[in-house]
Amino acid sequence: MNPAARENFLQQAEWCERLGSPFTAFACRVLHERLDESSSFGSRVLNWPGNAQADAVALRACGALNFFARSGFKALEPIYPPHPLPSADAFWNGAKAAIDEIDGPLTRFLDSAPQTNEVARSALLLPGYLELAAITGRPLEIRELGASAGLNLSFDRYFYDYGAGKSWGSPDARVKIPCEWRGAAGPLSRTLEVAGRLGCDINPIDASDPAQRARMLAYIWPDQTERLARAESALDIAAQAKTRVEAIDAARFAERELQAGAAGKTLVLAHTIFWQYIPRETKDAIRAAIAGASDRATELSPFAWLRLEAEADEDRGGVLRLSLWPQGPVDKKLALASYHGQWIEWAG
Repeated sequence: MNPAARENFLQQAEWCERLGSPFTAFACRVLHERLDESSSFGSRVLNWPGNAQADAVALRACGALNFFARSGFKALEPIYPPHPLPSADAFWNGAKAAIDEIDGPLTRFLDSAPQTNEVARSALLLPGYLELAAITGRPLEIRELGASAGLNLSFDRYFYDYGAGKSWGSPDARVKIPCEWRGAAGPLSRTLEVAGRLGCDINPIDASDPAQRARMLAYIWPDQTERLARAESALDIAAQAKTRVEAIDAARFAERELQAGAAGKTLVLAHTIFWQYIPRETKDAIRAAIAGASDRATELSPFAWLRLEAEADEDRGGVLRLSLWPQGPVDKKLALASYHGQWIEWAG
């Protein structure tokens, strides 16, 4: 048994409470206490061969159960929102009945990493893109790693309400994202132009495919109804815009796209909560591609690396960083932010 796998349920419960999902926190605690190795599902989870925290094993398990609850599976549907929070016994009885009946499908659901494609993270990326456009004065040619369904590639098609009179975008946009602005004044009065956008993912989600949409939505915590509705609207936009997310390894994508460059534009490599899921050799290859692109960058064709990722010495949220060549500075911390986009604390 991998002790870290069981422990990950408690770690995830704490994050769910911080991020406003009491139901998923409750589910994680029940699974931590009662899941055993008597099923293929339980054995796979509790004997997880990799890094349980980095692989988000608790979110994989919760996503699997939520998928079948959303599908109307009779043992799960009554114990999931919008129904009232059940007792621990009632939740476990329903989960155990599902595990006994559909053990194989639940186990197979664990194969892929969670893909919420959290659209509210666009509220965190937007100020970074605005800052970048202001510095370089050039249209942005965006390449996103781990883009999933490509929802964050459509960031300029949404409306953002940062509170205290701060906003960006058209109030008529179908996707409206609230995000509390904290800290220094930011670049929200600025504009930008997106010249092109392309994403990659080892397992991209086709926003127009009902089955793939259903899988993605299962990873969104079921008691967060506004978040679910926002994701569904963003999926509609991605499907209508035919946003391109290529099925390709991130290292190969970075090597190809950064080598090609973007004459007269700012080439941007972007990613959000992606780095923890890739192996070391992939990270090394991406860093090598970044080094090559930074060496080729010019004032006429700058290169930027914009990312929102977890950092070991920061437990309040993710860190938004920007590296820019040749202007610099390299590796500037722009902001600290909630992982799900509830707030951003701008350093600028």
